[in-house]
Amino acid sequence: MKWSEYPLSEIAEINPRRPNSLYLSDDSPVTFVPMTAISEATASIERPEIRIYGEVKKGFTFFCNDDVLFAKITPCMENGKSAIATELCNSIGFGSTEFHVLRANKKKLLPKFLHYFIRQKSFRDLAKARMRGAVGQQRVPKDFFNDVKLPLPPLSEQHRIVEILDQADALRKKRAEADAKAARILPALFYKMFGDPVSNSGKWPIEKLGKLGELNRGKSRHRPRNAPELLGGPYPFIQTGDVANANGYIRKYTSTYSELGLKQSRMWPAGTLCITIAANIAATAILGFDACFPDSVVGFTPNNRTNSAYIRILFEFIRPLLERQAPQLAQKNINLTILRDLQIPVPPVKLQDVFKNKHDIVMDVIHNSEKSSKGIEELWETILHRAFTGDLTAKWHEAHMKELLQEMEEQIKAFEATKYSKGSMV
Repeated sequence: MKWSEYPLSEIAEINPRRPNSLYLSDDSPVTFVPMTAISEATASIERPEIRIYGEVKKGFTFFCNDDVLFAKITPCMENGKSAIATELCNSIGFGSTEFHVLRANKKKLLPKFLHYFIRQKSFRDLAKARMRGAVGQQRVPKDFFNDVKLPLPPLSEQHRIVEILDQADALRKKRAEADAKAARILPALFYKMFGDPVSNSGKWPIEKLGKLGELNRGKSRHRPRNAPELLGGPYPFIQTGDVANANGYIRKYTSTYSELGLKQSRMWPAGTLCITIAANIAATAILGFDACFPDSVVGFTPNNRTNSAYIRILFEFIRPLLERQAPQLAQKNINLTILRDLQIPVPPVKLQDVFKNKHDIVMDVIHNSEKSSKGIEELWETILHRAFTGDLTAKWHEAHMKELLQEMEEQIKAFEATKYSKGSMV
């Protein structure tokens, strides 16, 4: 089924201005939405703030109930930060200047239909191709919305499609809740076994991290670091983003070194704890294979007094402290001296090894969970694609949609059936 297509800017107002007369006093409460308040997993506002109107009426992005927020800056846009503004205090909100605001013409377009449209990966890919600005500060320009076109069915058909997408999205959100539980299980187990490492509530002996194993920066001596002759060989090459996005355990790589690349670097063994000291401060992950990495990553190889699993989860507690210590230069960073001098509680190694065994079990389940999540995302993109190409027909829905939704439900049930998801390991 083919529908007429319209430029988004014709059926939605882009970045509407704040009216001059809102009839609010400066001490009236309003909703405030920083970029961090929007969940990428659920595409919703999860942690809004309440501020007074006088503080935010200038210098921030204005929006109302039912407006769609779309992050315009990298990497938030690529990561899918977007939301529909609902239940706003006094019906208005303000937020980050890095949002574009899309206000649907409700006579033609449902806000939810618009939101689902911009949540497609294909839409974000188009937006990425149009970004402008310096590397690391690129943004989607407003005029992008003059050119991108939205297929527009009648409102009755939009309602039907939104109802179907809501079913699938509810399952994705259910999975996001399970993943959030996954993120909490190991810190909770650590705290139960060892107490708070920041205050050392367990009263364990204290030692500098540098005394608990080898702690050294990676190597990448050649300049420029991305010279073609360094890359494309058989040797895995891990960078800060790989550590930050590994979810605790590095199981894959996208870059490799050649023989020349290896010669000017260093190979670290599987089991090394990687710690980032630039860009993503103190993100940690354990290497699942031998690999090289640059000097923006530190490798930690424990001695017989500790293990990598214990130190990795300990860093989740102390990471905020390290981020506050990091000087703001061209980008935030910490140095090797700061890490080596960190005061670390050292419980008996046998107790640490008990924790490591449970840690490894949990990490295996997380790995299986990630594969399941990938399958759910592929199903979701299939459904979204059909929704906006006119192929999410009643006939297709009856023949396939129930099957896809059932598959999503089965994947989630399989995850929830594990003792890991129930938290019984704690």
